[in-house]
Amino acid sequence: MALKVTKREVDGVVVIAFEGRIVMGEENNLLRERVRTVLENGSRSIVLNMKKLAYIDSAGLGTLVALHTSARVQGASLRLCHLGSKCKEVLQTTRLFEVFDVDDTEANSILRHKEQPGAKAMGAC
Repeated sequence: MALKVTKREVDGVVVIAFEGRIVMGEENNLLRERVRTVLENGSRSIVLNMKKLAYIDSAGLGTLVALHTSARVQGASLRLCHLGSKCKEVLQTTRLFEVFDVDDTEANSILRHKEQPGAKAMGAC
């Protein structure tokens, strides 16, 4: 199943939604390219909506960490929302849950960006 990526802007926050899998190869490269383009275009508030994400492998997790780091270096804030139970479990097991800003809904992620742009604020999940 190929990764489908959509991008839109809500109140100055870029929302990138995924449908499918983030795995090594084309899907991973697509994710990296989309977020890199958003950062290059000057966006500093980004939400990755994982609601329709079916699966993520270790390469996908590595890409998320790299994107998070790139965003921070460029003065941007990247939040994750709508994590499924398996994704939550993987992030907790790998202790990456402590690294990412995570919210249960897209609306909460957008609100958090507006409250604390560029700052780390732990969300609920």
